[in-house]
Amino acid sequence: MRISTIMLPLLSCAFATHLWAQTPAAVATQKAEKLEQQAVQNPEASAAPASQAITPKEAQAVDPSGAAPMDDALTCMARSIYWEAKGGSAQDMADVANVVMNRLGQPDFPNSVCGVVKQGSERKGCQFSWWCDGRPDQAKEDDRYTLAKDVARKALNRQLPDRTHGAQFFHDHSVAPAVFRKMVRTASTDNFVFYRPRDEQARQ
Repeated sequence: MRISTIMLPLLSCAFATHLWAQTPAAVATQKAEKLEQQAVQNPEASAAPASQAITPKEAQAVDPSGAAPMDDALTCMARSIYWEAKGGSAQDMADVANVVMNRLGQPDFPNSVCGVVKQGSERKGCQFSWWCDGRPDQAKEDDRYTLAKDVARKALNRQLPDRTHGAQFFHDHSVAPAVFRKMVRTASTDNFVFYRPRDEQARQ
């Protein structure tokens, strides 16, 4: 009896810890990290099997108020999609997500989604301008952020067709930076123009 009495609090604590670790948000974060690593190791990987894929419920549980720290793959992806394309369609969001995914595993970019999104901030020359524009980064439009998280989920699951054809760069039609003249234009949509470096084979 004494052993059982001692063990009960320990078992209760372990059970509570197990439940916390299995919340939808925690599961989504763990899955996203593994999917991110797989994308780095094999950029051409096919869609994740159902057992490894992030579910819609899990994705929506992450960063529910759009104000979490930017330290996990799903939040970084969703927040970047939101700020770059929240005024556009789901397809515009998917195009931005594909650019982020296309950078993973490439020598000129970091090996994490958060690293890709934040790249250049240490030199005040962000790859994604919203990250260092000096404005608050919290998502404020719930419906658009809900959509952005779902697109981020599909991107990490490798469930998005890539109509950018392997693009690693893009800009909207309101600007035309000279640096893009040295690149190969891969696609043009209603809102964005997409490019890849000239010395890299575009993914089809």
